[in-house]
Formats: sequence, structure tokens, C-alpha cells
Amino acid sequence: MAFVYLCLSLWALTTIYPLIWIINNSFKSSDEVMDNSFKLAIPPDKLNYTNAFESISIGRAYANSLIMSVSVVVLVLIVAGLAAYILSRFKFRGRNLINSLLVATLLIPTFATVVPVYELLIKWKVVNTYFGLILPQTAGNLSFAILVIAGYLATIPKELEEAAFIDGCNRFNMFTKIFLPVGRPVFASTSIFVFLWSYNDLFSAIIFVNKDSVRPIVALLAQISSQYGTDFGLMAAAVVLTVIPVLIVYLFIQKYIEKGMTEGAIKG
Repeated sequence: MAFVYLCLSLWALTTIYPLIWIINNSFKSSDEVMDNSFKLAIPPDKLNYTNAFESISIGRAYANSLIMSVSVVVLVLIVAGLAAYILSRFKFRGRNLINSLLVATLLIPTFATVVPVYELLIKWKVVNTYFGLILPQTAGNLSFAILVIAGYLATIPKELEEAAFIDGCNRFNMFTKIFLPVGRPVFASTSIFVFLWSYNDLFSAIIFVNKDSVRPIVALLAQISSQYGTDFGLMAAAVVLTVIPVLIVYLFIQKYIEKGMTEGAIKG
């Protein structure tokens, strides 16, 4: 057991240390980072964060990322939740074919769909808009979300449905009053994965958006690395600001994620 704790401690150290290192360097000037990147920033200098918000408009990019990622999560959970409910609790012709197609779409690389997706966005006149990123990201996450949620909902005892029918529940009320509360762990787990994928989707952000007014923070970070490549303090501050929302989201729904993973493993 001591060996296990030692291995876990070493793994945690290798995971946490880079974050501490980048936070520490974000409070230094570029010269200080070049001189000794491992030295503690004493006293800490907030100039990099000031420049990040004033010089490169990182606040706007923040807002763009949150608007897009939250919208994608909401749309995916609504559509995938209803689709997963139907696939997991109804028996109909073609259900296995639909499941197979959903699995097959996960094997299609994103690069293979860029041209047709971009042509559709041009046709719908949503290039360089929020919808120009929200729609492709929502579509790209649906297969994964449907399969994960359907797998969890399929494990819910059928007796709950039968009791709800006896109490006079229709299908929609059954979904909202039984399956949604019982399935909160899997919805929380799915939401964090979808949020992370959308928030960190640099490829789509670069291809489908080239306006500063709607550019998400990951695309801005790539721009900073090319324009301010020698300003290591500013780059460190930008990286910290990019990571913060992900950590906050995880801290808020951590218990649901762990519960969803453990219960899914037990029921599977």
C-alpha cells in the first residue's frame, strides 16, 4: 500500500508541478523567466495580467469561449439526452443500426469533414459568428454523448418505469422526473468532457473564425505565441488564464464526475 501511495504521489507531483511552474512564471518579467524560471516570483508582478487584458483583449476572448462552450454543452445535453433515452429505453427496428452508425462516426477524423462543414457554414452565412463554431462542435460531440448517456440510462431498473406508468407519468415526465435526476452523474461527466473538447478546440477555432470579435481564447493563445513568442511572462499569464475556467468547472462538478465513473463501472 505504501508503494501505491508513493506512485500516486509521484504521479500527482508530475501533474501539478507544471501548473505551479507556469503560475509562478506568470508573475515574472520575460528577463526574469529567462534568467531563472524555477525561482519564486518574489515579489509577484501583476503586469503580465494587466497587459493580457489591456493589450491583447483576452477578456473578450474569454467571454467568446465561455459563450460558445456553454452553448455547446447545453445543446449536446438536450439533444443527446433525449436521443439516448429513446435508444436505451425503446425497442424499435433499426436501433442496432443507429448504434453502429454512431460508433462509426467516432472513427471519422475531424480533418475529413472540414471542407463540407465549411461549405455548409458559408451557405448558411454563419462563418465568423458564434453559430459558426457552436454548430460544428455540437454535431461533433453528439455521437460520443449519446453513446455514453445511453449506456448509463440502460442500466436503470425497468421497475422505475413501470411504477411511473402506474402513477400516470407520460414519457416526457418520466424522462424529466426520473431519468434526469437518476442520470445526473453521467450528465455531469459528459458535460465536462464536452466542455473541455469545445473549450480546447483549436482546430475549429482557427479554420472557422478569423474575426477578433468572436475569436475564442485558444485561438488567441496561438496568436499570442506567434506575436509575443519572446515575452515568456505574458505567455505564461495567458496560459494560466486559459486553464482557470477548466479548473473551476471541474471543482464545481467533481463529485458528480467521480460518482458517474464509479457507478458506471459497477453497473457495467
